Amino acid sequence: MYNNFIPFFLSFFLFTAVNFDHFQILRAIGKGSFGKVCIVQKKDTKKMYAMKYMNKLKCVERNEVRNVLKELQIMQNLEHSFLVNFWYSFQDEEDMFMVVDLLLGGDLRYHLQQNVHFSESTVKLYICELALALGYLRSKHIIHRDIKPDNILLDEHGHVHLTDFNIAAIVKEDLKATSIAGTKPYMAPELFQSFEGSHPGYSFSVDWWSLGIAAYELLRGQRPYVMRSNTPSNEILQMFHKVHPTYPAAWSLEMKSLLRKLLCIDVQKRISCLAELQDLDYMSDVNWDAVLNKQLPPGFIPNRRRLNCDPTFELEEMILESKPLHKKKKRLARKTREQGSDGSPQNGQLQQRLDNVQRDFIVFNREK
Repeated sequence: MYNNFIPFFLSFFLFTAVNFDHFQILRAIGKGSFGKVCIVQKKDTKKMYAMKYMNKLKCVERNEVRNVLKELQIMQNLEHSFLVNFWYSFQDEEDMFMVVDLLLGGDLRYHLQQNVHFSESTVKLYICELALALGYLRSKHIIHRDIKPDNILLDEHGHVHLTDFNIAAIVKEDLKATSIAGTKPYMAPELFQSFEGSHPGYSFSVDWWSLGIAAYELLRGQRPYVMRSNTPSNEILQMFHKVHPTYPAAWSLEMKSLLRKLLCIDVQKRISCLAELQDLDYMSDVNWDAVLNKQLPPGFIPNRRRLNCDPTFELEEMILESKPLHKKKKRLARKTREQGSDGSPQNGQLQQRLDNVQRDFIVFNREK
């Protein structure tokens, strides 16, 4: 009986264990605080994906490992029409890899930089699609904490997909988060109160504030509050009470009312869940099932004849990157030959931390 089981187990393991060799690297398309992103094709199915890869040594040195592992933990339990969904994760001695949906429409930051004008009806649909994503995340007890145009990707038809869960928080029922995380110009007022030491905590409503800031920016091409990442927190808190966002006369009264309700400093009065948004008169004409099924055509469709991203990413990978991904196989083989069987590139505490990454990394295969 056991003799029959062992070959079955080995074949099952080989079927489920996806690794770097199963993908063809096509081109680099982006980079973020935690790694770089390239387009890949899975060799057996010919299906295209985006693959994010993060250098282990850099993650250890920057104390980013915990966030990477948390993102893996969160994303393996998520699947939604308006998220960038997670397919595989694996590692080698140099890098950690995450393979996700490929969305070729580019992120909304890119399109803002290209001076795209987003109509009110387009932004209204984006709000509806992202609200469904936020409602889903709430059901999973997740606060995203970094909603901004950079983290909203378009598919080829123009529908939005939320990405980047590396600073997301999991909150238990009726509890609040207290740690500070986010991108300052999109962070809700209650987050800055924690900077000041009062620590009232916060919940899902911070994501709805960020949604309001992003929607305003898409409509106007600038944010309602002018601040930078280095603006002191006490100045930002004062700004929220002294500066009143202006709403252009050309915008409909309904859109202005919606944005005011999203950008409400008083958390109790802010729209903070899907049901509250759906109850607005402005949303009375929305067929939410049609939204969820992507049956409503967006007003902006990305150019399908070009890659909607900065072309310098590809040049950086090919010319400036000291360890380019397309040369990984040869590099690792050479490294093994040079080190011999007992060679180790690191010593002491650093090596221990790298060993911990190897041990704690979550291998995932959605096809299983």
